[in-house]
This record gives sequence, C-alpha cells and structure tokens, in this order.
Amino acid sequence: MAAEVRMVLYEDDSVQVQYVDGSRLQLSPCGSEFLFEKAPLASAHPLEQPGRIHQRTHFVISTYREQLQRALEFRNSYATFPFLSESIIPSERKKCIFIDITEVRWPGLNIDDGLISMQSGTVMISSLDGHAYLCLSKSQHEFTVHFLCKVSQKPESSRVLSEKNNQAQKDRLVEQTGRVCTYGNLSRRKLKNKENELCCQTMKSTDPLENCVDAAEWREKLPSPAVKRTCLYTWVKQCWSVAACPEEWKYPLSLALRFRSKNSRQSETDADVTQSSVLTSGVSEEKGKEISVLPRALLLSCPVPHLHRWNFCDSLLQEESDEEYSYPELVKVVWYKGVTYRLTHKNVNSIEIYPGDGSVFKSEGAYLGNFFTYYYSQEGSEEKEEKMYSVNNLPPDRPGSLFSVNSVIKQATRILQHCAKMRLSLSHNYRICCWKMAPGISDSIVLPSLLRESLIPSVGRILAYSDDKVHAMFLDGTTLTLNWNFGSLTEKKQVNQGLSLGWCKLTFPDGHDQLIQIEHPGPHERYVATVISWCRRLAQTSQRAVPAHPSPVLEENWSVASELEKIKKFNLLLENSGVLDQISNKKNKPTSHDYTPESSEILLEENEKNVSMALKKTSDILQDIDCLLSNSKK
Repeated sequence: MAAEVRMVLYEDDSVQVQYVDGSRLQLSPCGSEFLFEKAPLASAHPLEQPGRIHQRTHFVISTYREQLQRALEFRNSYATFPFLSESIIPSERKKCIFIDITEVRWPGLNIDDGLISMQSGTVMISSLDGHAYLCLSKSQHEFTVHFLCKVSQKPESSRVLSEKNNQAQKDRLVEQTGRVCTYGNLSRRKLKNKENELCCQTMKSTDPLENCVDAAEWREKLPSPAVKRTCLYTWVKQCWSVAACPEEWKYPLSLALRFRSKNSRQSETDADVTQSSVLTSGVSEEKGKEISVLPRALLLSCPVPHLHRWNFCDSLLQEESDEEYSYPELVKVVWYKGVTYRLTHKNVNSIEIYPGDGSVFKSEGAYLGNFFTYYYSQEGSEEKEEKMYSVNNLPPDRPGSLFSVNSVIKQATRILQHCAKMRLSLSHNYRICCWKMAPGISDSIVLPSLLRESLIPSVGRILAYSDDKVHAMFLDGTTLTLNWNFGSLTEKKQVNQGLSLGWCKLTFPDGHDQLIQIEHPGPHERYVATVISWCRRLAQTSQRAVPAHPSPVLEENWSVASELEKIKKFNLLLENSGVLDQISNKKNKPTSHDYTPESSEILLEENEKNVSMALKKTSDILQDIDCLLSNSKK
C-alpha cells in the first residue's frame, strides 16, 4: 500500500489525499462517502481516464480499508464533527457503555495539583468523570483533547423503519407460533394413534413458545432489550490551536494555562501573547463554563449526498505551482511530508507550522505572512527562543537539519495566497455544505445583500456587500475585489482599520487574475487608491446607514401589489404636475405669424416639448403595464 505524500483538510471538512504512486483519495465533507482514483499506468494513453472507485465509507472493501482509516483519522483530528463508522473502527477501540455521554464536568478553579499532571513540559487535565482529558503542549501554541464519542448512527427515519421491521418480524413469529400450537391441539383430538398422542403430550406446556418446534431458533432472532440500552463509544483525539480554541474547550484550556503560568519560571515578558489573551479575555470564569458539551458524531449516511463534489486538483503534482490548492474552498489543515500547516480564518489569514520536533512557526505581519516567528526550546530547558524570518530573505538550507526552513515557509506562503484568492472570490463562501444542512448544526445560508452602490464619473462603479466584500468595476474593463469591514469603528490612529485582508484581487480585461498587496500596489496604485478612499468615505459618512452587523436579507417587498401601488403613485404625481395640461393647451393655442421668438425661447420651448412627450410615453407604458397586471390577476 502506498504511503501518503500530502493530506489536505478544507474548511468544509472534506479531505484530499495524495499517495506516492500517484493515486488519490477524496472524502466527502461529512465523511460518509469516498472516491479513490487509481494511479495511472505507465503504458496508459495520455487521454485515458484513470480508474475510480466510489463507495460508501461504512461498506468499504478490505482493499481500501487501511487507507480510508488513516484519512478518517486525519479528518477527525481537525474537523468540527467527527465521523465514526463502526465497521472502520478497530475492535480494541470500541467500548460498550450503558449511559449516554453528551457532556463532561471539569474541576473548579480551586483544584488540587493532583488533578493536573506535567510530563516533559506537557500539562494534562482530566474531567471529573474521566470521559475527557486535555493536554497542553510544551510550546503552549497547540493542545489536544481526548473524549468519548458515540459512533455514528443511522438517520432517525432509518432507525424507526428498522424498529418497525423488527416488531413486524416478531408479530409474524408469534402468529406462526399460535398457528403451530392450534394445529397441535386439533391433531390431538382427531388422531388416535400413539405417535400422535405422544406428540400432543409434548405440546401441553403453558408457554406457547415451548409448544413450537423452532421456539429456540426464533427466540434468537428477536432483538434483545438489553442491546437497545447499550451505546457503542470510542475515544476521539482532536488537535486545536490555542489561538483558535473552540468554545467547548476554553474552560479546561484556561485551567491548563493557569497551572502552567503558576508553575513555570518564565518571566511575564517571555510569556506568549496568545496565552495571556486566552487567560484574560478569551475564557470566562463563570460556574456554568465548568461543563463542556461534547461534539457528537455525524450520521452514518448523508441525508443530502447530491451536494457532494467529486473533483480533484489536476495540478496537485506540480510542487512549485501556485495552483496546488485550486480546490474552490478555504484550506484548514495541510499535512505535507511530516509537516503540519494549520490555518485560521476568523479575522485575517494566519498560519502555524509544526515541523514535528516541538517547534512552531507563526505567521506575522500586518495582514498576510510577510514574516514568520520561529519558537523553539532546547531539550531539558524551560526557556524559549525566538527567531524572525522574512519571506523575501529566507536563509539557505543547513546540511543535517531535520527540515528546510526555506521550503516550509514557501509552502505556507502558497497556502496563504490560495486562501486569499478564495476569500476574495464572489462565490466560494456560499456553497452549501452537506453536514451543515442538518438541523441544529448551522444557520441557514443566505446570500449576501447589496449595501451601497456608487457610480463615479469617468472612473466606474463600486459596490459594497453585507459579507464585507467590495467590488469595483472600472471603465477600462478592470475589476478589483477586496475585503473591508464596515462594521468596525474606525480608529484615527489606524488608517485602514476596516481592512481585514491586506491583499486585493485584480481581474484584467483578458480574464487574468492577480493578487496585489494593498501596501505595495506598484503600477496598479490608482485602482487600489480609488477603492480605499471610497471605503474610507463610506465608513465615515455612512456609519449609521451601514450597520455593524447588517441583515443578510433586505427587508423589501417585491409583490405585485407593491409594484402596482408604485405605478399608481407615479401616475398621480404626473396628473397633478400640470405637464399634461400644458401639452393640451399648447396644441389648442392658435399660432401667431406676426410674433417671432428669440432663439433661446425657441430652444426652451423645444426642450419642454421633448420632456412632455417623454413623460407622456412613460405614462402610456405604465398604464399598459397596469392593465396587463390587472388582466393577469383575473
């Protein structure tokens, strides 16, 4: 079996895996289906399509079981909700528990030191019931959680149907039992030979099940009531960044960071900024936070499998190409040759690199990875060391080093550029994900609405949308897209306070796209400066008009009745304006050949006549539309 070269987890929790031999595997966002593409043969024709196998994960054959297990383990380690198929999980990892575990309780703030242990710089805290525990790494940049999770279940409709089938099967067997017993009683009355008498004597038991010949067999077919109360669980391991901690793990993480800060000898200046932010503002110390609701597993079968997209990146094999991650979705986690890249997309695109030796690279800079800070510590030492690397001036590779700093940072930069393109896209954020369609998981997806539109003479048209996107169309055919958060109150100290992404996308008339740094636009400065100045004016002058959290749907009534009301108001204004009376008076007024008006008066009269005729035509058209709508109602 071929080993993995690259594994990519996208924002919708779909997974793509590339293997050494050229074969590829793709998991659906919910994990219930997979597509395996075989490696092309060396003798195959260039136009020959590779073989593909599309199967349900729960019914995977043994040929792809091991590869699918590793892909699912990678997905469940970073996905929002795990997918746990009973047929894929090894038997030694299954646990039968007679209770339903949905939440865990953590120790209080005044905990004893015995509840938290430290091993080689790692802090571990366990829940009071032992159903979950959290481990904070020595670097304090990432942590892992282990918790018991119920395996994926069938949808409710399937389970109800299965219970009905079991009940119907039980009723049929009981009915067959009654028939056998009745036949035995009748035969005892009618038949007089000894064999029949002996047979009837064996059927005199009070329990009708014992009178059946196959009573033991059908008893085995009936479902045991104890089995229904048993729940199958397994341990799930998830890895998270301290800077992007989910809500359910913030409280235990705060306990681990608090314990770490008390027992470490590091000074406050050496403490991580992320740690202090989590301790002070990111985690609440309320009593209710001591209980964490555990993530539940997704359903065994997807209710909307038609939403699954099965398309591989054709350029995935090109190592130096910018289109490596051309899949139309934001990247969440990348594993490439033993190095893990984890991204966050809350406010800005940021990336953390874990080479595997305990050190961490974190992207720095105003907007997008212009610099990387390298955090590492010597073995047996509690002190941290830091180094700063610039993307434009990377050091050469050192012989004998475990990894190449140059290649690792370049790979991270390519991932960030892909995510910047996706964030600047006008369509990728509105794709419907299958597992988000389940009730209670996510709110309904609504398309963004237009907040403001401006037509600038001799420049072009600029539009602002409710999803913080600004789209400008210039007269020369060039379009520009950037992200600007109009809801953030501008501070006078920062010029581009609302700018949430330091890159913009330029699309030229020939269709070519290019990412431009807003701070260094180069020859395209006039496009960037025009849009930035427009966004600043809009944020300053229309602060009340543009809400902090705009409604995704404009409250506007597009019914036929409202349109008819608008037409009636227009006709009323036209009739009361006196324009039509002036036209009729001028037609009936006799002309005088003795009076010759000046040229200006003639021009003014012609202009009034043209305006009157245009208004008259418009009125006739609106009346025709009114009649047409009235007839359509009938």
